[in-house]
Amino acid sequence: MSSIIKVNTVQDTDGNNIINENANTITIGASGDTISIPSGATLANNGTATGFAAIDWQSTVVTGATHTASANQGIWINTTSNACNLTLPSSPSVGDQLIFSDFLRTWVTNAVTLTLNGSKYQGSTTPVPVYDTAGETVHIVYSGSTQGWIPINDGAVALETPQQVNIEYLAVAGGGSGGRGNSGAGGAGGLLTNFGGTALTINTSTVLTVTVGAGGAAISGSSGAGNQGVNSTISGPGVSTITAIGGGAGGRGNAFSSGTPGGAGGSGGGAGYGGNGGAGTSPQGNNGGTNNPATAGPKYGGCGGGGAGAVGGSGSNNAGGNGGNGSANSITGSSVTYAGGGGGSVDTPGSGGSGGSGGGGAGSYNVQGPGTDGLGGGGGATHTTSDSGKGGDGVVILTMPDADYSSVSTGSPTVATNVGGTGKTTVKFTGNGTYTV
Repeated sequence: MSSIIKVNTVQDTDGNNIINENANTITIGASGDTISIPSGATLANNGTATGFAAIDWQSTVVTGATHTASANQGIWINTTSNACNLTLPSSPSVGDQLIFSDFLRTWVTNAVTLTLNGSKYQGSTTPVPVYDTAGETVHIVYSGSTQGWIPINDGAVALETPQQVNIEYLAVAGGGSGGRGNSGAGGAGGLLTNFGGTALTINTSTVLTVTVGAGGAAISGSSGAGNQGVNSTISGPGVSTITAIGGGAGGRGNAFSSGTPGGAGGSGGGAGYGGNGGAGTSPQGNNGGTNNPATAGPKYGGCGGGGAGAVGGSGSNNAGGNGGNGSANSITGSSVTYAGGGGGSVDTPGSGGSGGSGGGGAGSYNVQGPGTDGLGGGGGATHTTSDSGKGGDGVVILTMPDADYSSVSTGSPTVATNVGGTGKTTVKFTGNGTYTV
């Protein structure tokens, strides 16, 4: 026989009624009872409900490489410094839930991998799930032993409040190598920069990919033209790819009035005697030096490679042309000259061309100079059996306000803060890598 109690309000009062009251706690029913809410009724909560299968968001953000979750938790996971292995709850019950979310939108760089801890995930035990999307939030529910954990939401959330950082850059490509056999010198790697001009405005969490160009390889063995340097690039979502072009190869010396031209590039390679200089790419660099076929003779030296700041010099009788000077830049907090052209070789022991300021290698009759790595200098040319000068490797440097430096990068760049007292951080790449804004 059932009974019905009709009241407007049940309150915590003294008295021994069918509702037990003790220390300001009201208990309805006893252990094992089922409290039924009739169809069509609404259970409204105007206070704080505890003990239900709600998500208990954790106040501590997970930053470690491993973490074990408990059922019905909400977990923020920050993978700024490392990837995370998240172990799911052991012995879960049907209806247990778990939500885990990308705290700083860094899962795209360092992913979250799940350890299933004896349960299935969408009906399988392998492979283990890996979540690697920026801004992702994953909500899973345990459905039982047959299918195990099932995601009911695992989408990425758009960044609705993007923060932006102003970034300046310097990109220098690899320099070209000098030729061998009374030849022209390598041109400097192309130089591009916005330092002191209009900064790039980039959203935080953007991953910039940096490629640093190698210098052109030296020439050994028989006479020949040099090799072109390799491009340096900066690219990323929302950023037009910045491409500094590799320096032009030094031209080969040959018979009177028939030297081969220098190669085109960021800065052009110098001509072998009797040839034309390679074309530079504006505004990255300048042309290589040219010899006048009407006056050049067998004893004329090869021409200098172009530099970021000047055209390569012409060869003359018993003298190689000087390399074009590079261009100074203070992005690192002090003035450094980059991208000098290499010096031309000479046919007889005499005066080889000097390398241009900014890492250009000197030319000579015998022992030439390589371009300087990290400056993108052109390699010097040679005449005799020694190898020609290799081109110098390039460099990419990013700078931003100290407060905006994220510390997230790959490729082991060199980082300096408050450079030159400017309140800026520089991230210097001499090899390939990435930087997360």
